Amino acid sequence: MKRGATRGVTLLELLMAVSLLSLLSVGILTALRVGVNALGKANARLTDNHRMVGVQRILEQQIAGFVPVMARCVPEDERPPVSLPFFQGEPQSMRFVSSFSLGEGWRGFAQVLEFQVIPGERGAGVRLVVNEHVFTGGLGAGAFCLGTAMDPELGVLAPRFRPIAIGPASFVLADRLAFCRFSYRDVLPAPPGARWVTRWIFPRWPTAVRIEMAPIEPDLASVQPMSMTAPIRINAEPGVAGVE
Repeated sequence: MKRGATRGVTLLELLMAVSLLSLLSVGILTALRVGVNALGKANARLTDNHRMVGVQRILEQQIAGFVPVMARCVPEDERPPVSLPFFQGEPQSMRFVSSFSLGEGWRGFAQVLEFQVIPGERGAGVRLVVNEHVFTGGLGAGAFCLGTAMDPELGVLAPRFRPIAIGPASFVLADRLAFCRFSYRDVLPAPPGARWVTRWIFPRWPTAVRIEMAPIEPDLASVQPMSMTAPIRINAEPGVAGVE
């Protein structure tokens, strides 16, 4: 070694070290970003799965809490009030009283539940929403119905109900559905047997409710909206027993 020489690194070596450090940093940041994105997607999917399982449980509990109510329906004309079993059953809507509340579970007041199938956001499929109104008795339930009228399709007297209003307080139970429809099980007295109908116009309560739904975009890796059948365990005959 020559006298006066000093040890150090060349500019080329310094540039290579900085480049390697930069590449290493980019690799670490990319790995962290991929990991965070994967964690976010996993959490979102887990949340969606929990929500869908919760919706299934909520629907089962709402129907399980069915309360037999005789409503004092006040017609729009001057006819006197008429007492009717309080249950509205249509292909796209359903209304009844339940002891299960979304906000307070089984501990709250009985609620008038209004289920309605409405168009989805931006016209993408449909969604199932529900309204809750505190049940105040047979006369209060009568505010939702209009007595009876002749059904033009079946030619029989059928109960009439006010339209279900959707607003900011409506709770979305299921969204982005390809379809959602209700049907109701009727037990025939003679000959004995059961049948499913899409409209409930009978002066009694159904023995079960079926909710059929399917997602717009099926995803086998996630819990999907499922069709379900829930029994209504009421043995009392309308007019003989029921909440007035």
